[in-house]
Amino acid sequence: MNELVHSKKAATTRRKTAVVGKTVKTAKAPASRTNDPARTMAGILEVATQEFAAKGLSGARIDAIAEATHTSKRMIYYYYGSKEGLYVAVLEESYRRMRQIESELHLEDLAPEAALRRLVEFTFDHHAQNEDYIRLVMNENIEQGAYLAQSKSIQELNVPAIQAIRALYDRGVKQGVFRKGLDPVDIHASISALTFFNVSNRHTFGLIFKDRAQSAQSAARRASITEMVVRFMRK
Repeated sequence: MNELVHSKKAATTRRKTAVVGKTVKTAKAPASRTNDPARTMAGILEVATQEFAAKGLSGARIDAIAEATHTSKRMIYYYYGSKEGLYVAVLEESYRRMRQIESELHLEDLAPEAALRRLVEFTFDHHAQNEDYIRLVMNENIEQGAYLAQSKSIQELNVPAIQAIRALYDRGVKQGVFRKGLDPVDIHASISALTFFNVSNRHTFGLIFKDRAQSAQSAARRASITEMVVRFMRK
């Protein structure tokens, strides 16, 4: 009985082996692989955002991104074409995320001044919590916007931001809350300038004015910037 059992096991083992020349190899079951391009690309963008923000386009390394995402340079190039293509995709994704959150503020449901305050506060908070975004924009300005200019969607991505400001501003003018003659793009630039500097210059500003090192991210600074913009627009 035991001999029969052993014989069956031996036969099973022989069927699971492959003989190549004088080398005998045990056959292995194929490793399971998850085919999820969207998830892979999202992971690459996340790591690439940190790499480009920290080192800029010239200093960033595709090898480092591939290693951190457990992918390969070949796969990254397959999805994005080149290092520059990945960099442009990172810029687009950074703007897209910000605009997507802006669209969820529902400014149209608020009174004009309340909507303006919410927009300024959101912009302050977003910049304060996303230094990588600020660094990416700073790096691209060093590149004189050359790579962002290659984007086919960047203009479209930012149209809603101006439309939202125009809508709340027009409502405010109609209700006699805001003064006439202001340009929505200029309003957007003013909000961006005040909240952007807050992060882009935090290290130098904090070093020079040590007693104010933490104030750049404080609730008081947030309220101050919001009040500046509101008073600028108020009738």
